[in-house]
Amino acid sequence: MKNGMIECSVCHSKLVSPSAKTISRAYDRHKNRITSKQRVLNVFLVVGDCVLVGFQPILVYMSKVDGKFNFSPISVNFLTEVTKVFFAIVMLILQARHQKVGEKPLLSISTFVQAARSNALLAVPALLYAINNYLKFIMQLYFNPATVKMLSNLKVLVIALLLKVIMKRQFSIIQWEALALLLIGISVNQLRSLPEGTTAMGLPVTMGAYLYTLIFVTVPSLASVYNEYALKSQYDTSIYLQNLFLYGYGAIFNFLGILGTAIFKGPSSFDILQGHSKATMLLIANNAAQGILSSFFFKYADTILKKYSSTVATIFTGIASAVLFGHTLTMNFVIGISIVFISMHQFFSPLSKAKDEQNGVLELHDVHDRQRSKDSFINMAAGANEEASHRVGHDERQPLLPS
Repeated sequence: MKNGMIECSVCHSKLVSPSAKTISRAYDRHKNRITSKQRVLNVFLVVGDCVLVGFQPILVYMSKVDGKFNFSPISVNFLTEVTKVFFAIVMLILQARHQKVGEKPLLSISTFVQAARSNALLAVPALLYAINNYLKFIMQLYFNPATVKMLSNLKVLVIALLLKVIMKRQFSIIQWEALALLLIGISVNQLRSLPEGTTAMGLPVTMGAYLYTLIFVTVPSLASVYNEYALKSQYDTSIYLQNLFLYGYGAIFNFLGILGTAIFKGPSSFDILQGHSKATMLLIANNAAQGILSSFFFKYADTILKKYSSTVATIFTGIASAVLFGHTLTMNFVIGISIVFISMHQFFSPLSKAKDEQNGVLELHDVHDRQRSKDSFINMAAGANEEASHRVGHDERQPLLPS
C-alpha cells in the first residue's frame, strides 16, 4: 500500500485503501443483511467455541504435575502453531483444486507475494497471541480453571473500547450497560478467589496475580481487534491463505521464544517434546482447533460475539472442574453466571442497536423505497411517452359515421 492506495490482486488496478470506519460501516451493513446461512454459521461457531474454550483450562490443569508444568509452555504454543500451519496448507490445497475457471490461482507465487504484502499486519496479532498463550499457563498457577475463564471474560470490555477507538465501531448506551453488567457478574464470581500464602516474582501473590491479570486481559484484546481488522480489511483474500501467514508468524515468534529459553536455561530446554504427555497432546489439538475457529469468528462474525460465546463456556468449565477435580461451585459463581447471561441477552437484543446501525437499516430501506419510486416514475414516464408518440394510422382517420 502506497499513499493510501492498494493494488487489486486480480486486475492490478489502483484502489483507495479502506479506512477503519469504512470497514466498520461495511460490517454493520453486512450484519443487517444477515442470511439464514450466516445464522447457521454463527450457531456452529458459538457451539464449537463453547466446547473448545471450555475444555482448554481443564486440559491445562490436567497437564500440571504437583502444581507445576514438566514441559515448556512455549513448546506447546510452538507445536500448536505448527499444527495450524499444516491445517492451513491442506485446506488451501483443497480450496485451490475447487477453483473456478478464470480465477487467479491461489497457489501461484504472485498471489502468495501479493497476499503476503497485503496481510503484513497479521504479524502484530501473531506476536500478541504468542505472549498471551504463554500467559494462559502462568494464570493456571494462581487460579482454578473456572476462575481463569471468568477472568478472561474481562476482555469483552477492553475489546469494546478498542473496537470503538481502532475500528470506529458504535455501541449504544444499552450495550455499554450490558458490558457493565458483565463486569459486575465477573466481579461477583471473583470474591475470595485469590490464593493466599505464596509469592511470585518476589511480590505478594495478590500483586503478581493482579499484574498477570492486567496483561492477560489487555494483550489478547489488542490481538483480537487487530486480527479482526486485518482479516476484514482483506476480505476477498482466502481465509486459509491469511491463516497461513498468521500461524506462520506465530510459529516464528514462538520458536524465537524457545531459542531464548535455551540460551538462558541451557541446551536441554531446546527439546520441545520434553515433559509432554497425552494431556498436553490433547491440549495442543484443542488449542489448534480453537485458533482456527477464532479466525472464522473474526472474519465472518464479530469479536464481541466470540468473547461472549466464551463466557457461555464458563458454565461447562465450572461444572467439569467440579466433577473432575473437586472444585466447589459457590453461590457467587451461580449468581455471577446469571448476571453474565442477562448481560449477553441485553447486548444482542434488537433494541440495543446503536443509532448509526439503526440509521443504516433505515437508510437501506429508504434506498430501496426511492429505487422503487424511481422505477415507478420511469415506467409512468415511459408509458406517457409511448402514448404521446403514438402515430394515428390510416384506419383511425376514418370517421365513425358514414358521410
